Amino acid sequence: MTNEQKRANVLHGVLFVALFTCASFYIAQFPVMQYLSLSPLIIGIVLGMAYGNTLKKNMPEEWLPGITFASKKLLRTAIVLYGFRLTFQNIMSVGLSAVIIDVIIITGTLIIGLLMGKLLKIDKETALLTSTGSAICGAAAILGMEAVINNKPHKTTIAVSTVVIFGTIAMFLYPLLYRSGLLDLTIQQWGLYTGATVHEVAHVVGAGNGMGEAVTGTAVIVKMIRVMFLAPILLIFSLIIAGQVNRSARTAHHAIKITIPWFAFGFIAVIGFNSLNLLPGSVVNALNYIDTFLLTMAMTALGIETHLRKFKEAGVKPFLLALILFLWLMVGGYYMVKYIS
Repeated sequence: MTNEQKRANVLHGVLFVALFTCASFYIAQFPVMQYLSLSPLIIGIVLGMAYGNTLKKNMPEEWLPGITFASKKLLRTAIVLYGFRLTFQNIMSVGLSAVIIDVIIITGTLIIGLLMGKLLKIDKETALLTSTGSAICGAAAILGMEAVINNKPHKTTIAVSTVVIFGTIAMFLYPLLYRSGLLDLTIQQWGLYTGATVHEVAHVVGAGNGMGEAVTGTAVIVKMIRVMFLAPILLIFSLIIAGQVNRSARTAHHAIKITIPWFAFGFIAVIGFNSLNLLPGSVVNALNYIDTFLLTMAMTALGIETHLRKFKEAGVKPFLLALILFLWLMVGGYYMVKYIS
């Protein structure tokens, strides 16, 4: 097969994924989807799994490299472009206490997740992906970590599923708690609490809409600060993994290749550039739309590569881990916001 034929096959696979992505964006406009705050990313992975477990056998095998390209290469580009959603000015607007709370939440969630994963005898990759999604920004964080550890696609899908389930629960539960008055928090503190503990950005927006604009504004900013920590977390874990691989290599006496997540540096660089406010708002909005499209393509490709039997093999343990992390976020997050802010 010539290089031209290989490129054509990759293109066919990518265009096939793009077709599903367009359908995801269309379905996301349905009133019920907007009510549930289900983003195109989540719809994309569901459509991908539906196809991958039913009609995939009818897809030409030559297109598979294009599916992999979408789930790997396009993913890294999307993570870099994600930086256009943030500016360093966001941090200044909510104060140091919000940053401290986010740091404790992220660190605590990762530590608890990895320890509980070990106790529950969950494989390290699934535990790390689930913990990262709960700690930072849901599916986007899981995809970022997936690019660092290069795990099997079904583990990523399982982790994303846990984030969707408990993030959706939080989206409906937080407004109920807000209106009930059970938690003694000010409006500003509710914004901090929601942004620091709810999983997906879409879930934060959905929960905030049920509590008012004042809560939503603070919650989204605090959430985006959590997102900003994605790059350093990816770098830290890439170094940890590299160290483990180095030790194994010295024992086995063979050379190794260490993967450095350069896209994480690109993510930070884009945040810095965006903080300069050099681009018109319309251009930034367009870039964010393109980024969402690329992320949805990556999610759809992962769905196509995932077999449902892997969920049965994984059992309920990953979801139990996600439940434990959800309770930690709710209870631990409340006391941190109450006494630190």
